[in-house]
Amino acid sequence: MKHLDNKHIWIIGASSGIGAALAKELASRGAKLALSARRKENLQDLMNHLDGEGHVIAPLDVANPESIKSAQADILKHFQSIDSAIFLAAIYSPHDGQAKPLSFIHDMLNVNVGGAFNLIDSIQPHFEQHKQGQLVLCASVAGYRGLPTGQPYCATKAALINLGESLKIELAPKNIDVKIISPGFVRTPLTDKNDFQMPMMIEAEVAASAIADGLLKRHFEIHFPKRFTFIMKIIRMLPYGLFFMLSRFMAKKA
Repeated sequence: MKHLDNKHIWIIGASSGIGAALAKELASRGAKLALSARRKENLQDLMNHLDGEGHVIAPLDVANPESIKSAQADILKHFQSIDSAIFLAAIYSPHDGQAKPLSFIHDMLNVNVGGAFNLIDSIQPHFEQHKQGQLVLCASVAGYRGLPTGQPYCATKAALINLGESLKIELAPKNIDVKIISPGFVRTPLTDKNDFQMPMMIEAEVAASAIADGLLKRHFEIHFPKRFTFIMKIIRMLPYGLFFMLSRFMAKKA
């Protein structure tokens, strides 16, 4: 995309945190938004506070593929097409070192990873029909390497990075732009669950501005804040011996 004005953008996971902040940012730049999440009342309240007109809400459950397809069909009753679909939905658990119930792990996999596959299954044919589109998956720097006490959340974000890389290669010939978002620590209801110090924390509004800018650039990855993400990129490049040595040190300090 070269601009956001009058672009039709579908945000999945818009009811709070980065998703809600991004909706306000994109609306302020002239985009027409479709807002999706499970909580209809939150979506309605958010839409009432957006700049511009022509926005719609489409509640859904990302873990249910039929729910996503139904929401997309409802959106297309109002929009002639969808220019960009942004997947921000996620379940999160604190990195506290405690064993997570297996049922919770499966719920997280079904939402964080399965939800992305469900969206792709629904939106890719639409993009192919229109011979253009943009798919954006929200991963995390937590997916760069396996971090102490980070499972299962880090594993789901690593999966999204891998998925985005594969799709970037596969869909580029079809004029479908694929991007991933790799945030550091952003103040949201999810990170409020953490009881450890989160370095270089930024506000959701700062993250939203970075994402909005990134949608218009050619880069595959939108990452922020860069002073933190570049440190994580260095850690990502370490050979296993050095990485595991550093990880053991980090675990002792935790």
